[in-house]
Amino acid sequence: MQKNPIGVFDSGFGGLTVLKEFVKQMPKYDYLYFGDNARAPYGSRSFETVYHYTLECVKHLFNLNCNLVILACNTASAKALRTIQQKDLPIIAPDKRVLGVIRPTTEIIGNLSKTKHIGILGTSGTINSESYLVEIEKFFPEVKVYQEACPMWVPLIENNEINTPACDYFIERHINNLLAMSNKIDVIVLGCTHYPLIEAKIKKYLPKNITIIWQGPIVANALSNYLNRHPEIDSVCSKQNTQRFLTTDSALTFNNAAKLFFGSEIKAETIYF
Repeated sequence: MQKNPIGVFDSGFGGLTVLKEFVKQMPKYDYLYFGDNARAPYGSRSFETVYHYTLECVKHLFNLNCNLVILACNTASAKALRTIQQKDLPIIAPDKRVLGVIRPTTEIIGNLSKTKHIGILGTSGTINSESYLVEIEKFFPEVKVYQEACPMWVPLIENNEINTPACDYFIERHINNLLAMSNKIDVIVLGCTHYPLIEAKIKKYLPKNITIIWQGPIVANALSNYLNRHPEIDSVCSKQNTQRFLTTDSALTFNNAAKLFFGSEIKAETIYF
């Protein structure tokens, strides 16, 4: 197959925090980021809708010749990944691969907790899917998992309301809800790629003995290991140290917001399909 970029998909901006870690840890690769901003957020949508939207976007990245696509979105990983891998890929693209962000985290999370009591903060879609519960059970059946949905966090972040009393109110509220489930929680997973932007505020409402885990570095390390284990995939990934950005909404709006997530200026293109 022709060598082409690694596709990175997200419903909006959050996946840029993951892409940032990919570029940091694996700068030689080319990346094609695709944000479905026109239909974001995915967090409150049904399984069927998230699956349909995600598959549509994955197919578009395939049409742009991506041989490997990363769903840098917890909701898409929770609600669409398994069906795409098991049902769709064998038919539409048996030589291509789609990976998510949940499994790499759950493969190691039990090793990071001394008490074996772990908290998950995520969108309603991710929490209701129970994907973290299922995946952690596979690797660490002894771990107890407590979950809290935070439906207001993504809108507050995307509307640049981080430094407002409303943001503090909702962060404190959901942290207190989670900690009320168990006083033994010593690790909390930020189960949404937006949440690293409010990590400092989250820490403000947590006891100092609790460790916060976010997915960017974990997923980047997992991707690096995956490519090392699968030279047949690595060999068809182009390596010119480039990044291209696509959005289904306004490119200007995307550019203005993306710097907050990616850490540097970008120039996106609007696509319609």
